[in-house]
Amino acid sequence: MENLALNNILTRSSVRTYLPDRQIQENDIELILKAGMAAPSAVNRQPWQFVVVRDKSTLRRLADSLPYAKMAAHASTAIIPCGDKKNFLEGIDDSLWVQDLSAATENILLAAHALGYGGVWTCVYPHPERENPVREILSIPDGIVPFAVIPIGVPANPPHIIDKWDPSKIHNEKW
Repeated sequence: MENLALNNILTRSSVRTYLPDRQIQENDIELILKAGMAAPSAVNRQPWQFVVVRDKSTLRRLADSLPYAKMAAHASTAIIPCGDKKNFLEGIDDSLWVQDLSAATENILLAAHALGYGGVWTCVYPHPERENPVREILSIPDGIVPFAVIPIGVPANPPHIIDKWDPSKIHNEKW
């Protein structure tokens, strides 16, 4: 496929195994975070904050505390997108921050893939039994909601690309 953006989207996959001792370059981490912050957000509130973890003992603690983030122990970095309640909308739209953080998380995964890294989205919010350890391990203050843990590293194996195209899920004009 000639379109690089579409190729990046169509070839991104969840990567759970990483080459040991291969670090993500500092300028690449910044690019990945810029991509996260380029996500759309409701009323442009940008309700996100990001914690970047490189310390191996902290990555191990996250892996040990979260049932679906065991691979964090072997990643070179984890990015934890968090919702900042002071930037949440109020009233009927008070939960739109979840969509905003989802868009930021996907942008992070796509940017990591575009730069030759692999990552995986592991769920934290809306599970208190996952939020609380992340909050404690990372000293996240009140008013900030840990949303996900995204382990990132250099893939140990070529990514397994799954073609998810299914025309039977498309409805034109009406159901």
